[in-house]
Amino acid sequence: MKRPLLLLLCALLPACALFPRPPRPVHAPPQEAAAVTFPIDLPTEGSLSISGPTLAAIQLALEDFLPWDTQPHEGATPREVCLYKRESYDVIASPGAEGVIYVEIFPRTGACELGGPPVMDFSAIYAIDSKGGRILAVRR
Repeated sequence: MKRPLLLLLCALLPACALFPRPPRPVHAPPQEAAAVTFPIDLPTEGSLSISGPTLAAIQLALEDFLPWDTQPHEGATPREVCLYKRESYDVIASPGAEGVIYVEIFPRTGACELGGPPVMDFSAIYAIDSKGGRILAVRR
């Protein structure tokens, strides 16, 4: 009885490789980290405070819009490569009724111009259920 169960588990184990976890963030080497000096108080000018639910909504929308493991296709142009980078986008998050947070993702001005016309059609607005942690709707 135990042997068939063990064989079944061994057969299913390679399937776990199909669901990789997101990569951990890269940390600077200890020498570089030691050179960083933190201020006693963070400056308020130019800073941004984001609530936990808003941050979670932004992360959820970004993961749907541009998943962490998405790579440019072979032969992609420099502009296409640029559009595969999350830092090429800006985000606006607005609270709505009943725990809904609207998250708009759009190309950062000048980020991927590279001599061509402005990028206009790579944006989306998400309606995120901040209480349930799910995407209610997307408008592209």
